[in-house]
Amino acid sequence: MPRHSFTAMNRGALVAVAGVLAVAAGAGVMATADAAEPRAAKGPVPRLVVATVFAPVGAAPYAQAVTYDSELVPVGGRVQVKETLRRDGGTRIELRVKDLVAKRVYGAHIHTKPCGKLPADAGPHYQDRVDPTQPSVDPEYANPDNEAWLDLTADKHGSARSLATVDWRFRERGARSVVLHEMATATHEGHAGTAGARLACVNVPFV
Repeated sequence: MPRHSFTAMNRGALVAVAGVLAVAAGAGVMATADAAEPRAAKGPVPRLVVATVFAPVGAAPYAQAVTYDSELVPVGGRVQVKETLRRDGGTRIELRVKDLVAKRVYGAHIHTKPCGKLPADAGPHYQDRVDPTQPSVDPEYANPDNEAWLDLTADKHGSARSLATVDWRFRERGARSVVLHEMATATHEGHAGTAGARLACVNVPFV
């Protein structure tokens, strides 16, 4: 059993609240100063934080996050995404999850479109250099330097954390979500970047 203070009733209430607040646009989303890095001469480095729970897919497109497979990503499971803009021009992304399946590997990537009622609605992976052939399975383009991969392994409580640091910034409105997949991300020719079925999706307005 995961170690947290939420009861089943509280979790259900949180799911409902998440859906309602997301309609009011921005539930669980805030921009903060980055306390993890030194302050730049002209002020703090901005950071985007999304913290929410997975709602049933029927709540799409209004919920901040939805699950397409409630056995592997349960309704009420918690997720947090942080984006830090580094002073060197790069970007740092952190993904945290709780209440997922214990001791299970999940693939995770940043995608180009918002979450929808269908897993495919989130579009392809965000790529700094866009592969002219889509879907992209060429390791020259589908790799963790050109994309943002956030694969993670849940511990015995169903919690996990992953980090991705890239040396580029997202194009304006070019990256809109994080998608959890059913397996670790492949790296070999013809399958690079693939990670099985899309299990869940989190809306994140990357900057």
